[in-house]
Formats: sequence, C-alpha cells, structure tokens
Amino acid sequence: MSRRLVILGGGGFRVPLVYGALLGPDSPVDEVVLHDVDAARLTAIGRVLRAQAASVFYAPRISATTDLTEALTGASFVFSAIRVHGLEGRVIDERVAIGEGLLGQETVGAGGIAYGLRTVPVARAVARRISLVAPDAWVINFTNPAGLVTEAMAAHLGDRVIGICDSPSALVRRVLRAVGDPPSATVEYAGLNHLGWLTRVVSEGHDLLPGLLSDPARIESFEEGRLFGASRLRALGAVPNEYLHYYYDDVPPAPAETRGEFLLRQQHDCYTQLMAADGDPLGAWEAARRDRDATYMASEGLGERDALSVEGGGYEAVALALMTAIARNTPTPLILNVRNRGTLSALDDEAVVEVPCQVDGSGARPLPSSGLFPGGVDLVRRIKATDRAVLEAVASGSRAVAVRAMASHPLIDSVPVARRLITGYQARLPELSYLS
Repeated sequence: MSRRLVILGGGGFRVPLVYGALLGPDSPVDEVVLHDVDAARLTAIGRVLRAQAASVFYAPRISATTDLTEALTGASFVFSAIRVHGLEGRVIDERVAIGEGLLGQETVGAGGIAYGLRTVPVARAVARRISLVAPDAWVINFTNPAGLVTEAMAAHLGDRVIGICDSPSALVRRVLRAVGDPPSATVEYAGLNHLGWLTRVVSEGHDLLPGLLSDPARIESFEEGRLFGASRLRALGAVPNEYLHYYYDDVPPAPAETRGEFLLRQQHDCYTQLMAADGDPLGAWEAARRDRDATYMASEGLGERDALSVEGGGYEAVALALMTAIARNTPTPLILNVRNRGTLSALDDEAVVEVPCQVDGSGARPLPSSGLFPGGVDLVRRIKATDRAVLEAVASGSRAVAVRAMASHPLIDSVPVARRLITGYQARLPELSYLS
C-alpha cells in the first residue's frame, strides 16, 4: 500500500531533516509531497532533497505544489510546519517585545502570543481542508506554538492531530545518559509544550533522579544542568525543560541581533546558494544547518553546543518514530502533545498537554501519569488560560480579548503593556488586522 507524506511548509529550511530520516529501507512512506505558498523556496529545498536521494535506490518520490488541495489529496500523513509571515514575522515578534523591555522569544511570552494570534486562523483553515480532502490522514503538527496550534487543529481533526517537539525527547536522552543509560528505564514527564518537567527516572523499581540531582558533577555534564545549575535542580527535585529558563531567570539584555535576525540573515544567504545553478545545494544546506544547531540557545549562556547535545536526532526523529508506529502498528512510547483526557488532573480533558504516550496503529494515547510537577501547577494553568484566550480572540476577532491574552501571561502581567504590544504587533503584522 502506497503511503504519502505531505509536508506543509515544504520550502522550510528544516525539511531536509525530515526527508533524510525517511531514506532508510524501512521508511513508513514512499512518496513525499512538498507544499508551500512560496514557489521559489519549494524549488530551492527540492534541489536539496533530490541531492539527498541521488544515491539512495529506495528514496521516497518527491513532488511539489503550491495548491493545498492537490497536495493533500491521497495523504496518509500530513506534517504541518508552516510559519505565517516567515522569519520576518519572528523578528517582529522578538523586536516588539524587546521594545517594551520584555523577553523577545519565538514561543514564550509576547512573541509566542503574537505568533499564535496570526497562526491559529491559518492552522484552523488548514485543519478544515484536511478534514474534507484527507479525513483519514494523520496530522503531525510541528507548527509553533505547537501545543496551542495542536489544540486549535484538534477542534476539526480530533485525535488525528498529534503535536511533536524535540525538546522533551532530547532532555530525556541527556538525563538517561547522565544516569548511565540503564536498560528499560521509564521516565515521568508532564506539562505543556515548552513548559514541562522530568520528575522521575525509574529503572528496576528505583528512581534514579534523586541520586543524579545530588551529584553536581553529573548535573553539569548535560545541557539542562548547566543551564539551570546544580543547586536549583537539587532544590526543585526535577529537571525542567530548557524553555523554563525564560520563567526562572531575569530577562536577558537586549541582543544586538536576535535569534530571528540571525536565522533570517543566515537563511537568505543559504537559499541564495541553494538556487545557484553551479552550486552544491546539499553542501550549502548542511553547512548552514551545522551553524544553526551549534548556536541554538547560545545567548542563554551555553555557548556552542557540543556533539553529544545535538546528536540522536531532533524533531525529525520524533516524526519518523511516530509515523512508523502508526504505519506498522508497532507500540512505541513517545512524549507528544495530545488531548489531556484526564491524564493531568489540573487541566480539563480537551486541553492539549505534553506527556508520554503509547503510539500504535490507532494513534497516540497518554500513559498513566503521577501528575504535574507540584511547583509548576499554577504556571501551567496560567499559560493554558493564555492559550485559551488566544483561541477566543481568534474565534471572536476581539482585540480586547487579545489584550487579555497578553496581559494574562506571567511574563507580561500588565494590561497597559499588553495594549501597547497588541498595537505594536498590529502595526507591523497585517495578519492581525482581523482584531478589532
């Protein structure tokens, strides 16, 4: 049976990571369809993919289109990785927030809310189209803010949309390495996307996490340990997702160049090279990818990431494992963004949460959980309330509700500032003209 993967945002820089993960002999798909609204980017990334496939006999077939219905027809899986207003929008998200003395970050705080306000209308429209054109497709959402967007799409797709992120799996991988990679270890992890905590590592009936947290040298051996520090992790009794850094620490000084500005500059140069008639598209892309990975969160004091921090695959590995488990009906544990369904008592059943799941041919089901990290319950509830206000603002077109969403976020916590933020974002993002 032929299986088709449709990648929405198919001209995106990280698409070759997904395609590269599909080049093994046991790939769950045999055709990849790239969809994007930017035909030039589709052409550029198509050149990289064809270079990747050149020496692989069983590489999935590649096609590309700017027509959404054409792309979705016959889809088995849909991978959503769109970026409304492109990287230019990310720069606006960051700079408007920084102008108010706030954190300028892609998914956390003011920037994440602005990103959600312009992305949710598009994500909902895409979900409606999928429900009509490819109702049996499994939708894998990587569009940020991933938890919020997955919840928005679930209104039309139900449990057939599953959100993914590479942060939790990378955290787990690094912690397991720090405790000696015990066989058959299980972990407790719970929260929202970019807002979760690892609270237990169980092997042969013993929780190994307390021993790790009592050993400063081992804590400093992995990325989150260096980011948060041994004394803080020992006091928490848990290992937070790296994005909790933005809640636990002071707003960093405004950078001369934001992460979005760096990526915009880098990708402009990279796409120019990808389109050069006499260029090496795969070599140019790989060089840019290495630079991108090495500098991730460098401004947070981690410096350049070492090989152990980035090896093992990112979101493409999660996507591959998810598609393989569904296509082959092979039970596989993965940390995913799914509807709560009573898993975390602090949140309602329809809330999308990030928790360990069991995946097989029937989809993803949350595994039993001991609940949220106690010190994070109030924060999780506040961020979920912010998400819900974003969804309400999109549904109603109400600027007042959008202001409420901004003001409710703990990193903003001010109605006057929230009003100025919405004004600033509306002035620079035409996609927010629907708010009145």
